[in-house]
Amino acid sequence: MALVPPSLSFHHHRQIQLTTQKPNLRSLPLILNPPKSCLTTQPTTTITTPPISQTIERLCQSGHLDQAFLLLQREFQENPDLGDQANAICLLLQSCGQAKNIEIGRKVHDLFSTEHTHLRDDVVLNTRLITMYSMCESPSESRILFDGLERKNLYQWNAMISGYNRNELWEDAMWLFCELVSATEFTPDNFTMPCVVKACGGLLCLELGKAVHGMAAKTGVDSDVFVGNALIGMYGKCGAVGDAVKVFEKMPVRNLVSWNAKMFVYSENGYAEESLAVFWDMMVGEDGLRPDSATLVTVLPVCAMEKEVEMGRLVHGLAVRLGLSYELMVSNALVDMYLKCGCVSEACLLFDRSVQRNVVSWNVMIGGCSREGDVYGAFNLLRQMQMEEKTKANAVTILNALSACVECHRLRSLKEIHGFAIRNSFQNDDLVANALVAAYAKCGSFSFADRVFYDIEDKTVSSWNALIGGYAQNGEPTKAVEKFHQMTLSGLEPDWFSIGSLLLACGHLKALRDGKSIHGFLLRNGLEMDSFVGISLLSLYIRCGELSQARLFFNKIEEKNLVCWNTMISGYPQNGLPENSINLFREMQRDGIQPSEIAIASMFSACAQLSASRLGKEMHGFVIKAYLDEDPFVGSSIVDMYAKSGCIKQSCIAFERLRERDLVSWTVMIAGYGIHGCGREAIELFERMQLEGFKPDGFTFIALLLACGHAGLVEEGLEYFSEMQTKHGIEPKIEHYTCIVDMLSRAAQFDRALRVVERMPVEPDAGILSALLSACRIHGNLSLGEQISEKLLKLDPYKAENYVLVSNLFARSGRWDNVRRLRGRMKEMGLKKDVGCSWVEIGSKFYHFKVGDDLLAEWEEIHGMWRTLEQKITKIGYSFDTASVLHELDEEEKVDILRGHSEKLAITYGLLKTKGVAVRVFKNLRMCGDCHTAAKLVSKVENRVIIVRDNKRFHHFSDGLCSCGDYW
Repeated sequence: MALVPPSLSFHHHRQIQLTTQKPNLRSLPLILNPPKSCLTTQPTTTITTPPISQTIERLCQSGHLDQAFLLLQREFQENPDLGDQANAICLLLQSCGQAKNIEIGRKVHDLFSTEHTHLRDDVVLNTRLITMYSMCESPSESRILFDGLERKNLYQWNAMISGYNRNELWEDAMWLFCELVSATEFTPDNFTMPCVVKACGGLLCLELGKAVHGMAAKTGVDSDVFVGNALIGMYGKCGAVGDAVKVFEKMPVRNLVSWNAKMFVYSENGYAEESLAVFWDMMVGEDGLRPDSATLVTVLPVCAMEKEVEMGRLVHGLAVRLGLSYELMVSNALVDMYLKCGCVSEACLLFDRSVQRNVVSWNVMIGGCSREGDVYGAFNLLRQMQMEEKTKANAVTILNALSACVECHRLRSLKEIHGFAIRNSFQNDDLVANALVAAYAKCGSFSFADRVFYDIEDKTVSSWNALIGGYAQNGEPTKAVEKFHQMTLSGLEPDWFSIGSLLLACGHLKALRDGKSIHGFLLRNGLEMDSFVGISLLSLYIRCGELSQARLFFNKIEEKNLVCWNTMISGYPQNGLPENSINLFREMQRDGIQPSEIAIASMFSACAQLSASRLGKEMHGFVIKAYLDEDPFVGSSIVDMYAKSGCIKQSCIAFERLRERDLVSWTVMIAGYGIHGCGREAIELFERMQLEGFKPDGFTFIALLLACGHAGLVEEGLEYFSEMQTKHGIEPKIEHYTCIVDMLSRAAQFDRALRVVERMPVEPDAGILSALLSACRIHGNLSLGEQISEKLLKLDPYKAENYVLVSNLFARSGRWDNVRRLRGRMKEMGLKKDVGCSWVEIGSKFYHFKVGDDLLAEWEEIHGMWRTLEQKITKIGYSFDTASVLHELDEEEKVDILRGHSEKLAITYGLLKTKGVAVRVFKNLRMCGDCHTAAKLVSKVENRVIIVRDNKRFHHFSDGLCSCGDYW
């Protein structure tokens, strides 16, 4: 868009007489001087010298600005009255601005303002000077020159306002405009208004923009196409998409820029479909407009954002037909589109065939590899880039490469990038330094993060945010709070990111009181509705278990974005409220919001917690229809859902159908086999995973060791535990030791389990002691159980489950005095034992049962059915195992309690309400021995499959047998 008059020819200023004269060969640059021998042998003829402006123009086009200036200087000395000099000066000043060569520009300024004063007050030259200084990023010199002019015309005002815009000094541009309309007689024209409208957009001030729009309408320039285009852009930047569209529709004349601007407004404000529709309308419209490179680089990012690769290919074909595919900006946009759509091979092919590349080309490719997690590819491109002399890395190159180094095993690569940044003097760049701090934190190397941070000379709020956010997001919330206080003590005011990181740290620390104090501060200052802070507040309440408070805050948010919905939907399953998550998911769908992969995965997690196989299958169908099943995260969630719903065969089928398996999907399937007691299958899958080139991590080994423990594969488990350290170099964590201790003690190998505990590099936690104590109760090892009990209650004295474990140990041995003492202690501390609860899924509903629940509407029917079943199984060997009742009661009372166990009620109700299908029951506590025996025999007499999931594993009962082999 022209911001100053397009024609600056001097023909309107003075008549220039060009006379034929003998050329002054000494005044020409050396590259134009012929050899002396040629001069002496030539016949005596008149040689016509081209005008000086033509020679200057050729030198400027070839980049020889210094030679152009020397030639101009010689011309001034030898021909001070030559009229063509003014045109030459204009050409040279324009080239200085384009090349940002302010030194030559200043010399030209001095040349005609001090030595040749007859040009000092030339209007057009001064306008060119104002523009040159602003193009060279020195608007202060433009303003000094502007203020020194005795007489100014509208062109110079326009040039000055345009210069401020060019340097993003939006406020200065607006103040100068106010001075123009208030202190001069000039009327802003169709060159002034686009500049002013652009300044309003730069300030993101919609009200000011509307006022300028009104002024343009009053002066009649709003009908000008350049003004209209600027208004579309301004409204778009301010988020007023409707106003931008109105301007477009009312324009009497539109050009290609108008269509491009409307398309850009839609894309920048998240209206991807509308942006593509504008492109289509332009192509099939009657205006006969031919797309240019600006059109293509506007529509291609939309294709990338929406993963519309087919549309992107159509645009690619159009670019080829129009001869635009080799233009650098278009080529870069095409590569970027293919990369973001996952078509890496096509992007690489296009990149390799590019005729010309700049630093943006390389950055796009490096960024694409980094997003794919391809560190090798990103580093290889970086090395190739350094081999090209014309292209040098910039800060964006470093930032793109850094984004691939955000995991612990990438620390070495991160250090390599850090060294590259130091060697190329990027370590002092604020963005690079902050990104290095964040990357080291994500890799778990907080010492290096601190070192980089403290080497930053001028620490800004962004620098502190990188460190605080790094600690808060990567498991060091206490240090995040400390750094926040240090930042405030240094005199810097926290911003949104600082507050959000602090709230995140409070959430990790379960510091609800501190979090509420921050919330109060935000309320008092009217700041809680900021989107980033709002998400952090939601996360705080969810992490602290305050789901009702989180939901109240969620309901207050007027414009809920997808992150808000995802946070709330995923928060419910994390706090044991899966049904609330399902209800909220349905509410989101009613509001017409398309769920993301995160929400889908959270729904599968909720279904897994409820073991809601039917609802899980419905969700699976929804995912397939929405083409979301190809996402690895969603795919792993489907496999996990089926496994935890008792459908291990469907889980295996879903796993085998995954197009792309990652380490997570393999681990999930191994864990699925584990909780179903399929230890051998888990081992086979683990070996197959390695054959296919996947290297197990710590989580994979936890899943494998649990599978070995549930199946009683002790020796195999110990062998893999050793292999984890020797072959794969993974140091065992407390979770691995817990698996080993549980596996050994479950097999009554207490001596070996205790040796493992003694050799651990860390003190045993409550998980290890609980595993030992549970095994002591099962195997009747009272002496060891008493020793462990003392340690467990001392280590974790506020957890009801620990007292229940110890109490059950004493109850099994008949030590009722100890039982009463422990239960009295629990009562004093306000601790309550979890009530046994089971539920069964019938149709799309869940039916819940509690121990001894005789208040059910269908109690008589359930009770009668169980008595019938009891009679049948008694005939084939069932007798009540009253040892499973850990209460000081007589035998009849114990029998009554056993009859009221929640899993028996749920199984009976399932048999009553279904015919010929498996009964799926889920229990919140460990299944007792009596119920286990009864379920086996019921499956035989009723010829039905019964699947029970307790808090440890699955039991598949069929024809009088259980999949666990009575080992659980």
